[in-house]
Amino acid sequence: MITRRTLIKLSVSAPLLTIVPTSVLSKIGTDGGIKSAMRDSALIYLTPIQSNGDESSCQAEVWFVNDGIDMYVCTSSKSWRAQAPARGLNRARVWVGDLGSWKRNNGKYKQLPQVDAEATVVSDDAMTQKALDLFGDKYPVQWIVFESRFRNGLADGSRIMLRYRPFYPEAA
Repeated sequence: MITRRTLIKLSVSAPLLTIVPTSVLSKIGTDGGIKSAMRDSALIYLTPIQSNGDESSCQAEVWFVNDGIDMYVCTSSKSWRAQAPARGLNRARVWVGDLGSWKRNNGKYKQLPQVDAEATVVSDDAMTQKALDLFGDKYPVQWIVFESRFRNGLADGSRIMLRYRPFYPEAA
């Protein structure tokens, strides 16, 4: 069922799709089910990519929301997720799905739909607000507890909003 909220989201997001290259959109739709996984999953698993191209040993499952192809995570400003872009480690590998704790699933999350993405700190207040609204829509019960933690943390600097934008290197 299409709700008024869905129509509003579509009307706001539709103009953004015109600036995303068609080649990227088509690959998201066919690249291992990323698009449907982002729609259906409560979690993503992510890890920074080190400067030598290896996955970091820092990995986690986190709540996320997506706006088009971009995935947003609100995290502690002291977490490795927050510190990686500041250290120049702005590439990340993202697996989309929900298998519970990465520590207890014996690497099974690595079988989920996966994409490499560029991590950036969100500095646009309007985008941060939009992402927070999306968190409330996606996690309505949990948001009762976590909304104030996220908002207060963003206000006092103990949390930051990160954007993970998938990228697809052109074929050589």
